[in-house]
Amino acid sequence: MLNVHVLYGALKLVKLAVVPEDGTLHPEYRSSLAVSYIFEFLYPFTEAHSALSGGLLYGINDLLVEEAVFKSSKDGCISQGRKQTLLSSAKQVVESSTEYYPVGEPIKMVGAAMQAAGEAVYVDDIPSPPNCLHGAFIYSTKALAGVKGIQLESNQLTDGVAAVITFKDIPIGGANVGAIRFSDPEPLFADDLVRYAGDRIAIVVADSQRSADVAARTALVEYDTTNIDSPILTVEEAVEKSSFIQIPPFLYPKQVGDFSEGMAEADHKILSAEVRLGSEYYFYMETQTALAIPDEDNCMVVYTSSQCPESAHRVITTCLGVPKHNIRVITRRVGGGFGGKGVRAMPVSTACALAAYKLRRPVRIYVNRNTDMIMTGGRHPMKVTYSVGFKSSGKITALHLDLLMNAGISEDVSPLLPLNVMKALKKYDWGALSFDVKLCKTNLTSKSTMRGPGEVQGSYIAEAIIEHVSSSLSMEVDSVRNKNVHTFESLNFFYDNIASVGEYTLPSIMDRLAVSSSFFKRREMIKQFNQKNTWRKRGISRVPIVHEAVQRPTPGKISILQDGSIVVEVGGIEIGQGLWTKVKQMTAYALGLIESSWAEDLVEKVRVIQADTLSIVQGGLTAGSTTSESSCEAVKLCCNVLVERLTPLKKQLQEQNVSVDWPTLIRQAQMQSVNLAAHSYYVPESSSKSYLNFGAAVSEVEIDILTGETTILQSDIIYYCRQSLNPAIDLGQIEGAFVQGIEFFMHEEYLTNEDGLMVSNSTWTYKIPTIDTIPQNFNVHVVNSGHHKKRVLSSKASGEPPLLLAVSVHCATRAAVKAAREQLKLWGKLDGSDSEFYLDVPAILPIVKTQCGLDYVEKYLETLLAQKSNQSCINIDLK
Repeated sequence: MLNVHVLYGALKLVKLAVVPEDGTLHPEYRSSLAVSYIFEFLYPFTEAHSALSGGLLYGINDLLVEEAVFKSSKDGCISQGRKQTLLSSAKQVVESSTEYYPVGEPIKMVGAAMQAAGEAVYVDDIPSPPNCLHGAFIYSTKALAGVKGIQLESNQLTDGVAAVITFKDIPIGGANVGAIRFSDPEPLFADDLVRYAGDRIAIVVADSQRSADVAARTALVEYDTTNIDSPILTVEEAVEKSSFIQIPPFLYPKQVGDFSEGMAEADHKILSAEVRLGSEYYFYMETQTALAIPDEDNCMVVYTSSQCPESAHRVITTCLGVPKHNIRVITRRVGGGFGGKGVRAMPVSTACALAAYKLRRPVRIYVNRNTDMIMTGGRHPMKVTYSVGFKSSGKITALHLDLLMNAGISEDVSPLLPLNVMKALKKYDWGALSFDVKLCKTNLTSKSTMRGPGEVQGSYIAEAIIEHVSSSLSMEVDSVRNKNVHTFESLNFFYDNIASVGEYTLPSIMDRLAVSSSFFKRREMIKQFNQKNTWRKRGISRVPIVHEAVQRPTPGKISILQDGSIVVEVGGIEIGQGLWTKVKQMTAYALGLIESSWAEDLVEKVRVIQADTLSIVQGGLTAGSTTSESSCEAVKLCCNVLVERLTPLKKQLQEQNVSVDWPTLIRQAQMQSVNLAAHSYYVPESSSKSYLNFGAAVSEVEIDILTGETTILQSDIIYYCRQSLNPAIDLGQIEGAFVQGIEFFMHEEYLTNEDGLMVSNSTWTYKIPTIDTIPQNFNVHVVNSGHHKKRVLSSKASGEPPLLLAVSVHCATRAAVKAAREQLKLWGKLDGSDSEFYLDVPAILPIVKTQCGLDYVEKYLETLLAQKSNQSCINIDLK
């Protein structure tokens, strides 16, 4: 048998000996991990194994005896407390409706088979035209510096370079503009000064993508930092130097109630507590890409992977200084966007168009993954300082936030973020809510919209505050949440009377979820589990969301061809969210009002085609989860016009005893010169363009204290879609959003160097979702009921709101960490509070293990040794 004293001493030596190299991430964690692995291997050979198994060390019953030691004797791994499974099990409850058939049917997504087979055509799949060139960006590796020159290395791979395009190549009459959203245009290329690491300096154009990439990667940029200020990289530095982006007054959120009065009512106060949130990269499957083909008469066709072809069109024509009718921008489909193919796609298509314009040859750009991660930016990092007052019952009476958002170098869409943060934060009744928000302009890549922009952060901030209040009161966090969930009256007080009677379903969703997930029963089981297990701890959390969605104006166009087939164009872009499928269903339903029995056959006659900025104008931005429903409503308006034209003809034919089916009706319409095309522009009513979505999730996790690994054992979601346009697609959106949210809260570490250059720019260092990210038991219920005359066939959004529910995983992880800290407290080995601690986002392995205690193994052995010593003293006394 191995002596515990010897093991303890050996582990101390291991920790001293295992010293990671300078620059290694999380070095203390790595040293602790080495100790954990050696302990895990050697512990089964100690005398403590048999002593604990036989109950000889009485008074240490909270340690893992039955499970861990049994497992260690069986397979030598004490941390293996349960059987690992890779594949998930799931229960999916989808409620469909036939009221607006085929809308509401869970039909298969349009193009799904083509995508699965690799036959769907994306921009980079379009065959290169003759004489086509390829582009690659040269970007800055400095945060703020002058550019004295660029030199390309000469080698065989760079022999095919045709040109290096910079700001000097912008034509007379054009402008150095790469993106426009509000009032402050973003330059396409740096001029004589780079303003952030990742700033576009030039594009190398070569006869192959490989040659362009190598030339760009090996290009030597000569920098000059003489007489240049130090860069602003943090929000603190931005505040110190008063470097801010202005928030237009109409976008600044409204305060709620009187903060001073609320604080005066409080029994307890937490002052100036802090929360920090990092950035997140989009990690779409298809990186930024574009193809520009010059045409006759100074015209050009640009194919781009963009969520906003209309804005890309505007930026390209501004840069080139040509009339807008000279440029046609086409987007068929986008291989994932998450907001990153909105504003951040504009510079790529503009640079591509500029090179093609300059060289009068087709040019295409497919940004490689490493460059894409460095240049594109991502979610807004934030620093939040809050003060909160609350009653002894857990009811919060007042909350104040000082919110600093790192917007990066340019305006982009950052002025929208404060409003989004506060909308999500208001999911609880804070009594009174006040805040001061600043958009910090820094020398970092521009931050832009990313799925749930601001709302993800706002929802998390709300939960962090609730957790802090419950910890300070030593109350169950779920109890504090329930104390502060809105009543119907407080909901309308915080959300400006947005909800009508009967619309507020969150309390019933919470109750229903508690029953369907067996929340309270499992919570008690988890307490028992944690008492019996030393090396694994579990936590469970139930979290609500209130998400405000906003519809935007959207165009639609329908053309019925001679054979009765139907072509549909909409402003919305298919980015994998099922927009085309829902539009197809809506077209069949709305035209089927001529004759309801035709609706099923009409589905197969509809084809939704690519967005073309010269064919359908005012296309807008595909974002915010409402573009599908807005596009459906635009199509419905077109159909209403066509139904009005065709219905009299149908009646006329029936009066003549003509057997009328759809093909016959269309042939007769052609013969009688009935206009079979219709165009619409859907503009939502100002009084109803905003609405609230409700949902809740329960997540249970298990952490491995030796490694910090978190496993999601089960997640249960109830999401209220009202009348889903396609329940199967909405279900996929809900599940996908939730898993993407897990990545933000638990895995995706966005790392930069001292110049702000992203260094976690590959899948080796940036952890994207894998099969074991998915909860092992994943249960989703899409509630599909109720009517609302001002919604599109009573439907609600599903793309972004469920992402906010993933905070339940982080909260459950915090509960598990708290159980580990409680165990340390029981041993008398905890430095600090067992409940008042902050778990960073993302809660990666080093973070979880650090909060459990990097010296947890040593403290365990110290407890064993102390217990053994006490037992020896008792035996001597008895003698």
